[in-house]
Amino acid sequence: MEGAIVETRYDSVLLVGFGGPTRGCCRRYQDCPGEAFCFVKNVVGDRSGGEDRIREVAEHYKHFGGVSPFSFFSQKQAGALEMELERAGFGVPVYVGYHFWTPFLKEVLAEMYRRGLRRTLAIALAPHRAKVSFEAYRSEVEAGREALGREAPRVDFAETPWFAHPGYIEATADRIRALSPAMGESRFRDAHLIFSAHSIPVSMAKVSPYEEQFTGTAQKAAEALERGSHDIGYQSSPDVPPGSWLEPDVLDVIRDASARGAKDIIVAPVGFICDHVEVLFDLDVEAKEAADACGMGFFRAGTVGSHPKFISMLCDIVSDHMAGESA
Repeated sequence: MEGAIVETRYDSVLLVGFGGPTRGCCRRYQDCPGEAFCFVKNVVGDRSGGEDRIREVAEHYKHFGGVSPFSFFSQKQAGALEMELERAGFGVPVYVGYHFWTPFLKEVLAEMYRRGLRRTLAIALAPHRAKVSFEAYRSEVEAGREALGREAPRVDFAETPWFAHPGYIEATADRIRALSPAMGESRFRDAHLIFSAHSIPVSMAKVSPYEEQFTGTAQKAAEALERGSHDIGYQSSPDVPPGSWLEPDVLDVIRDASARGAKDIIVAPVGFICDHVEVLFDLDVEAKEAADACGMGFFRAGTVGSHPKFISMLCDIVSDHMAGESA
């Protein structure tokens, strides 16, 4: 019966994400360089040549007031999932913790323990698995638990892959279909479709299913839209020698589509589940500029965000684990 309380294996859910800068100085520097600088510094670290990259990427955030909407949208996803779980009879709280910004995972785990939570199910907020997503998130959770010692809940990660799950695919397809009214049916039907995801180093791609999973998402979404053809492109890679990061670059894919006669393009960022600067700048600014230079119409599909089908998919994954039907 809807809303009935079900005995579960877990007392909470933890959504694990990359993070994005929000208002509030971290007080790391005497003269604050801005939240965006500190966030990118956390990501890039102290590796050689990183300082130029930090300043380059931090500049992107200036288009959006120096911060990112990532936290807002991921917290919204957590709220939607908590309500969906309540309706399904699993009345547990849903938390969000980030790898590179506050609330950091260690902080969230400590808060969960203080609230009496002892066993949580974690879900990585990334559709395609790579060392920088699932594995990095899991390592950060374990580092947080180790630092907290006994005052940390046990955390099990949901291993269920969802890059081709019907809920994710249909939510993606719906976001693309939502462009049709503004474009007009004929223009929407004839537009060239490009799916994008964040590029990763080729060396990393060789030891992960990232590339295959991204390609699989694009293929399934194109089939759901009854599209006979589509392209994929990678975005947000640093300015490094060709071939060291996954290609083709989405900007090159856009130019190639123009050379093949495309009049309009639709870019669907299926490698991201909510809007943040790598969507809002790398696509809405840079990719649009590339399309404009080619004389093409540019249309960007929304990310899945809190789409009901996506949230329902997350609920199903959690429910299966809660009931002990998944490892």
